[in-house]
Amino acid sequence: MQKSSHFAREDSQEHLPSSHHQTHNIHSTVNMKRRTLSGSCGVGVFVFAFAFIAIAFATPSWLVSDYRITGAKLDRLGLWVHCFRSLPDVNDDSQRRFFVGCRWVYDPFTTGYDEIRGFLLPAFMIATQFFYTLAFIGMLLSTIGVLIFFLCAGPDQKHFITLIRSLGYVLLGSGVSAAIAVIVFASFGNRNGWMPEHANNWFGWSFVLACVGTVLTLVAATLFLSEAHVQQRKRVQFKESQTRFELVRG
Repeated sequence: MQKSSHFAREDSQEHLPSSHHQTHNIHSTVNMKRRTLSGSCGVGVFVFAFAFIAIAFATPSWLVSDYRITGAKLDRLGLWVHCFRSLPDVNDDSQRRFFVGCRWVYDPFTTGYDEIRGFLLPAFMIATQFFYTLAFIGMLLSTIGVLIFFLCAGPDQKHFITLIRSLGYVLLGSGVSAAIAVIVFASFGNRNGWMPEHANNWFGWSFVLACVGTVLTLVAATLFLSEAHVQQRKRVQFKESQTRFELVRG
């Protein structure tokens, strides 16, 4: 009976290290499946950044006129829509044609509107449209990546870190493009020589959202790149722990 009890204790002790390492291995796997605070915050910041970028992209209040001035010629304008109270045709010396109301800047139906398109879209405005459109497209692509990251992907998948890093770089590119757009518009959008009565015009709420969305996009990019770095470090640590486990077993 004593020999049997002694053998049972030895058998139990022999299995304790294995059980300990299995617990450690499971614990490491659980840690690998956990997303860090950077990734969670990155998703939240991205939601607000995308909302602000999209709203600014579509709304016509980048530059607005003082509503208290009844005789103002400009009402408001955005990237794609211009609204005028009474804008005279710059090509009509007799001043008999005026443009009233809101129109798409590339409107092909209004008589004479295509003739003043050069006035409506100077070089700086085309540059603003171009870079902000790049930013908007980047945000659309990032939306797909964020959904995959939040709903489907996990650290056990081979390309998980590549997904996060790519997402961070796309957001970084979008943020830089949006920053170029808002800086260009802020520098030239309300100067004398473009929209009439520039002293009574100011940057509207759409432009403010564009600026805030730009900052949030850059913040989201930083958070996702930080998440990629942390996940890479956790993966290396996990592989090292597995190597140590194999050496102990051997």
